[in-house]
Amino acid sequence: MNSSFNAKNSGIEHAQLKRAFLFRKNKEAYKLVFREWNPLLHFHLNNVGIHDDEILNMFDFFQEAEDVKEKIVKPEDIDFGVSDLTYQRDEEHNRVIVFKDKLIIARVNCFGKDISDDMRVQSVELFDGFANLYRVDFYDSRGFKSMVQWYTPDNKIATETWYTPSGRPVVEDYYRPNAQGKMDKSGWKTVDAKGTVRQYDTIDGVLLEFLNAANHKYLRKTKPNIFIMDRSDLYEELLPELREPAYTVLHLHNSHAGDAQKPHTSIMNNNYEYSLTDANRYDAIISATHKQTEDVKHRFDPKAAMFTIPVGVIPDKHFDEPRVPMKDRKFGSVIATARIAPEKQLDKVIRAAGIARKTVPEVTVDLYGYVDHSNDDIAMKRINEAIKDYHMEDAVHIHSYVNNVSIVQKNAQIYGLASVMEGFNLAMMEAQSEGDVGITYDVNYGPNELVVNNENGYIVDYGDYKKMGQYMTDLFTNPDQLQKMSDKAYELSERYSETNVWKDWKALLDDANKTWKHKMAVWNPDIEKGLEKLD
Repeated sequence: MNSSFNAKNSGIEHAQLKRAFLFRKNKEAYKLVFREWNPLLHFHLNNVGIHDDEILNMFDFFQEAEDVKEKIVKPEDIDFGVSDLTYQRDEEHNRVIVFKDKLIIARVNCFGKDISDDMRVQSVELFDGFANLYRVDFYDSRGFKSMVQWYTPDNKIATETWYTPSGRPVVEDYYRPNAQGKMDKSGWKTVDAKGTVRQYDTIDGVLLEFLNAANHKYLRKTKPNIFIMDRSDLYEELLPELREPAYTVLHLHNSHAGDAQKPHTSIMNNNYEYSLTDANRYDAIISATHKQTEDVKHRFDPKAAMFTIPVGVIPDKHFDEPRVPMKDRKFGSVIATARIAPEKQLDKVIRAAGIARKTVPEVTVDLYGYVDHSNDDIAMKRINEAIKDYHMEDAVHIHSYVNNVSIVQKNAQIYGLASVMEGFNLAMMEAQSEGDVGITYDVNYGPNELVVNNENGYIVDYGDYKKMGQYMTDLFTNPDQLQKMSDKAYELSERYSETNVWKDWKALLDDANKTWKHKMAVWNPDIEKGLEKLD
């Protein structure tokens, strides 16, 4: 259960994909559940191998658009209700402007080359006879009008309506002035095929209706519906309110403590504070590492079943691939594949490499990931300062986000990590599976379990980038030790093979099936008898 899925995603989305493919391989039915409306959702998920029947989006569900045959809608396909139109291409903004004589009728915006090379319609801005914008029609990438925004005379959004592919309105929200006079969402409603209207103050009401309907649709007496919250802040209050039984799971993708180095005493991570406070309302809790599982038990003593299931999964066939020896890689190469964000502290990895470079001048650092510009670009400022301090202008290379990181991992020798906190760190796991030697801060959770100290890498005290630099120097000046640790990195990666991770998931599935028998035995379904013929 997540919010959305886009072209560039975080570790949570990558973890979900790995889980999805593992479930598919083991013939365990699943759906990736999303709350947010996203006209490119199916496009992005199809691109990474997820099928339409494995996607369950809240808006799709109400719009009866879970399985839609794709068609391409181009600007000239739109019916504006008038004839003899002129179409003017605006290449700079990737749109077409439509005129009737000299009067603007519409601006048709296209998805562009990110989705295809054709001029596929993304949205249509419609203007009245006085050239005022009064409506915008948004199209799903699969080729149907999905949502319409209606505007006020002073150019503010007043209403948004979502439609089925056949054009029937099913979901609507309203904007009204709030206490400060700002237009804000003030209510939602849904309309089903029978014409039943349900009204809600917030999107949470719509979401609970969706969850109840989905749970009912797939409810079986012999096997539970298992709801796994990967982004608990969207679902944590609602799952315990389901009308019919389900097996509910809180998945911890990050440290439960705000200060990961003080897991028993620090203020809680606000993403999990509500969930863990109410953890006994769920059936199970998943942590990605054994250490976090024990820390959660120690701090909260939850009655929910606790499971340790790595979020990373390495295909079994990967272990049959030939290994790349260190001598065939770029000598002195240090990499990190992560968001360039303050909490990743990539400047510390650069400083460590700078120390090693004083002895080994061939040392380079390659960073792969999109830049987080928050807090006045503090992450890049710190990186640039580290580069300047160690005169590494020609040795540090920052690359954009890449999907196929295995190519660069196969050519690297050391993977450096200096995060403030982690939930697991898929990137390090993947790098180790390609034979990269890990050097990491002793940080919760994941890095200090992925790296087995003195075997497949080194763990240094949190904040000690000088020691990290010393280890880099030692490895680059001792090729036998570097190769030995690379061999061990390959071997220890088998902890995260499909076979081993599936065993962990099977333990949860078995518990769900066991719990299900009890839930069904005590469940009293809603009244149905006597409601068929009301006078």
